[in-house]
Amino acid sequence: MNTDNRVSPQAPEIEEAILGACLIEQEAMPLAADTLRPEMFYTTSHQVIYAALLAMYRAGMKIDILTVKEELAHRGKLEEAGGAFGITQLSSKVATSAHIEYHMQIVHEKYLRREMILGLNKLLACSLDETMDIADTLIDAHNLLDRLEGEFGHNDHMRDMDALMTDTMKEAEQRIAKSVNGITGIPTGLTDLNHMTSGLQNGELTVIAARPSVGKTAFALHLARQAAMQGHAVTVYSLEMQGERLADRWLLSAGDINPYRWRTGIPNPHEVAEAHTTAAELARLPIHVDDSTSTSMDHVRSSARLLKSKGTCDLIIIDYLQLCDMSTGQKNRNREQEVAQATRKAKLIAKELNVPVVLLCQLNRESEGRPGGRPELFHLRESGAIEQDADVVMLLYRPALARITTDRESGYPTEGLGVVIVAKQRNGETGNAYFSHNPSLTKITDYTPPLEVLLKQAK
Repeated sequence: MNTDNRVSPQAPEIEEAILGACLIEQEAMPLAADTLRPEMFYTTSHQVIYAALLAMYRAGMKIDILTVKEELAHRGKLEEAGGAFGITQLSSKVATSAHIEYHMQIVHEKYLRREMILGLNKLLACSLDETMDIADTLIDAHNLLDRLEGEFGHNDHMRDMDALMTDTMKEAEQRIAKSVNGITGIPTGLTDLNHMTSGLQNGELTVIAARPSVGKTAFALHLARQAAMQGHAVTVYSLEMQGERLADRWLLSAGDINPYRWRTGIPNPHEVAEAHTTAAELARLPIHVDDSTSTSMDHVRSSARLLKSKGTCDLIIIDYLQLCDMSTGQKNRNREQEVAQATRKAKLIAKELNVPVVLLCQLNRESEGRPGGRPELFHLRESGAIEQDADVVMLLYRPALARITTDRESGYPTEGLGVVIVAKQRNGETGNAYFSHNPSLTKITDYTPPLEVLLKQAK
């Protein structure tokens, strides 16, 4: 369809009615200020007048024909706005502000249509230019739609208490309906952790932090597989490891295969057959893996939104924060500010898509200097914003790595013992959850204390 000769969507008469109402009715300007911005007006003179009105309103100044003329003259914009006669004429364009909300809706819609035309034409030009990176063009397309959708529903989040209580009770009823033994979110596969968190919750950012080689990735892959086995679609963004290496770990986790022989290429015939059978079972799980080495939070958001639109994204896992591409093009930003922005974006992804986001994160070296190497919240590396934005912070701890034979807090022997320290939980309790693991950390299960320890604790 040829659109070259079409007139841009506009409603100058409606714009005049809005401006006239703002000049003569006290109730009009608060409504307009909450909805419209100067660039939403099509006519340049209307943009100039509304910018002056908005500035006066926010400064608490009285608004009428005379004061607006003075403000425009002070700005040197009176002639651009149509002169004193043009301002006076506006007041005759409307008799009442009774329909101003409907008028504002029309102007807002015309603006969105113009922005859509402008954005889509730009995308068309980028699509035709083969020197442009197609990935960047796709991200621009997602960002355009996100911006327009945000503009379209910019005031949809304002609710009175009646609507808020109705929505709250509706959510509670859904939570009660899907609760299984107290688990309302996505199960973690660990009884103690499920009890503390009620599972991974929609809209929440869960940070899992540890020093290198403690088992962040292994624990995240355990969560992914457990969630997928329950029918939840999982997306894993792996910035550290190749997808095939993640698949190796899932094979070793689900199958009866010797990790050493598998990794060195000398499995026996039974293990090869077991691997084929296990791979066929794992292939049916609803898991997507993105192992791009230059993934940013914007890429995660665009990709996850696409999967969510297809109904195939119930849980997002990002491994790991410090490897994310944090380049913003903004000058004078230090590493801490970049990490803070990336963490904030991860939280917004969870909230916008209403899915749990699990973000893996490194701890700084100071944690190794603690007694037994036990980490604390302040050991989160590079930014306090990680702790601030996270709804749940889990610190992984394996006391055996510090050559401790008995865990000080639980009294459990440390061989094969892992501890999830729930150091922060915005909507629940904090404390320790214990799990068992094999030497290669490929199998993670509930921890069962030895009988002698249970007998000793019972005394």
